Amino acid sequence: MATVQLLDQLAALGLTEYESKVYLALLSENPATGYQISKRSGVPRSMVYEALGRLEARGAALKSEEEKATLYRPVSPALLLDRYEREARERAANLRTELLPLYHQEKTGRLWNFSGRNEALAYAGDLIDRAKRELMLVFTDADIEALRHRLEDAHARGVALGVILTGDTPFELGQVVRHPKRETELHRMEETLIVVADECEFLIASGHMVTSATVTTNPNMVLIARQFIWMELFAQRIFARLGPELLELLPPEDRQVLR
Repeated sequence: MATVQLLDQLAALGLTEYESKVYLALLSENPATGYQISKRSGVPRSMVYEALGRLEARGAALKSEEEKATLYRPVSPALLLDRYEREARERAANLRTELLPLYHQEKTGRLWNFSGRNEALAYAGDLIDRAKRELMLVFTDADIEALRHRLEDAHARGVALGVILTGDTPFELGQVVRHPKRETELHRMEETLIVVADECEFLIASGHMVTSATVTTNPNMVLIARQFIWMELFAQRIFARLGPELLELLPPEDRQVLR
């Protein structure tokens, strides 16, 4: 990972730019004096000791006061990140306990719009995790790869899966059909994700590079979405059983769609 990306990741943990630069410098050269760290990190000497002091306070660096100089070394990344991970889990657990009683879920059935590929996958994953009875899905190859473990967990706890795949990635859990490529193109479904959870909530997202998504609990919209997937599953099962003789009886444009 490039240094700029490492700095961004450390900043996401709460370290300042100077703290991040000093910690990275310590990883590659330690023990070291403040002067050495300043030269290696590019942090001005006037600021390097302040950054080192904050890293000490965070438990990310250790100090040894020698007779001729004060030396510093970093805390192991494994220990530091384990602590950050543990603290993040504890914080999330505490917030879950405090925030969930405050949440009042909207019941009016409005259509709510948002954007972002990661955000759409996160919402889809949340619907999958919360499903108790049934999930009706339309997934691309990329969707399957991103959500496979959550789908496996849902299947393991007894959730019925109905899955329309618009790509080629293997997936065998639940009732699975492959959407014909020509029909996928005609319906512009090459980058479409759909999740209908327990006949209660419906998510649709379109586009991978630029993603727009809509979610709703509107019972009519949920019914339409579920019925669309159910009919596609049914139709593809029927089409799969049509022999070449019956296919030849169809008009050419219909045969092309089914291939």
